Amino acid sequence: MKGSANRDAFLRMNFLYQAAHTTLVQNPDNTQVARFYIATLKTVAKRLVLRIHPHMKRTICKRCDLLLIPGVTATVRVRARREQHTVLTCLECKRVKRFTSRDDYKLWVEQPESQQAADSKKQQSRQKQFNKKPNTSQQDSRKLDKLVETQPSCSGKGSDQQRAVIVPKKS
Repeated sequence: MKGSANRDAFLRMNFLYQAAHTTLVQNPDNTQVARFYIATLKTVAKRLVLRIHPHMKRTICKRCDLLLIPGVTATVRVRARREQHTVLTCLECKRVKRFTSRDDYKLWVEQPESQQAADSKKQQSRQKQFNKKPNTSQQDSRKLDKLVETQPSCSGKGSDQQRAVIVPKKS
């Protein structure tokens, strides 16, 4: 059931992203609607504790939640001061994002170590679930027996039923 709920959430997030993109391409002055779509996308991801794909994150302004489309809502420059990188500047709030331009650079998500780390975390969580033992030690049951007394029920004439009553500890 959880997988289908996440699938629906990812579909909704994808739709909101596409709606924001289409809105800005058709009418670049309609930034408020696009911001609303992106803010809703972030809210859905945050509430359901889902990660937004890094390629999506790179095109969203962190400060004003605007979709960064080169030439429409953002400027793109290639700089080579320290090492060659791309500078993406939001035209609304002037926030700057920098991305390295190295050929051998990969995002953490794209590296094989990240997949191995994610797989090992899943295995560890599964092992923890299977290794949990119910807390039914003899000492706990003795303590519970001391706290609980059985008294006859007051449910009517000739009732032989018993009911458990928790008795406060005597000091």
